[in-house]
Amino acid sequence: MSINTPQQIAEITVEAGVKKSCLPTLSILVLGFLAGAFIALGFLLDIHVSTMIPGPWASLGNLLGAAVFPIGLILTILAGGELLTGNMMTLPSAMFAGRISVGAVARNWILVTFANLVGALFIAYFFGHVLGLTEGAFLAKTLAIAKAKASADFSQAFISGIGCNWLVCLAVWLSYASKDVTGKILGMWFPIMAFVAIGFQHVVANMFIIPAAIFADALTWVDFVENFFAVFLGNAVGGAIFVGLAYYVSYSRSAQATSDDAASLEQPVSQKI
Repeated sequence: MSINTPQQIAEITVEAGVKKSCLPTLSILVLGFLAGAFIALGFLLDIHVSTMIPGPWASLGNLLGAAVFPIGLILTILAGGELLTGNMMTLPSAMFAGRISVGAVARNWILVTFANLVGALFIAYFFGHVLGLTEGAFLAKTLAIAKAKASADFSQAFISGIGCNWLVCLAVWLSYASKDVTGKILGMWFPIMAFVAIGFQHVVANMFIIPAAIFADALTWVDFVENFFAVFLGNAVGGAIFVGLAYYVSYSRSAQATSDDAASLEQPVSQKI
């Protein structure tokens, strides 16, 4: 078959979490920087495409912008990268399966968060501010998006973060379903486009868009920090609970129970007495 079953995807996800937990610090930092930059580049493309659409067609522009945003995750998965939001599913899945510790999850999340932030800030400052790709003709769009995200209160940002990473981690999950590049791209494309079109909050994407507004003197670092913690927690719940734990309980745990029951039935009667 050209696709993996949900049961196989659950196993692949656990193995991915184990492998990620064992990566050397330097590898995590480099791959994390790349993933943060890739997501920021996807957002930059979104801004440029949506800005080119005339005002009366703004809704179409938002949809087209959302349609090109997935390039960030596609590059991360296919070219290689360590993305915090995806790791909020894979590492907890491995932890639920008893393959890695809570400390291993925390180490990876801390390092990847830092590296993603550096990558996103690099694009926001050098491409967005220095080159002016988020300012000038694109400033109005940049500020509209950034202010909408920063103005959400804690509960709104938290719940939006859950919705976002539920879809993002489903995109990663579907990428594991396919065994060919085309299938992986299609599997990732639509969930990512959906979260962007809806307007859910993604902690790494916000590491780009809010600082881009800060570099344009429209927001402050306090706005960024307040948004960061709420969205981080929401993304963590969306990835670890709504995808990682849900599928672990449904597939990995049930499969283990079935395997144990089968092994018990195969034992000689004398061993059961």
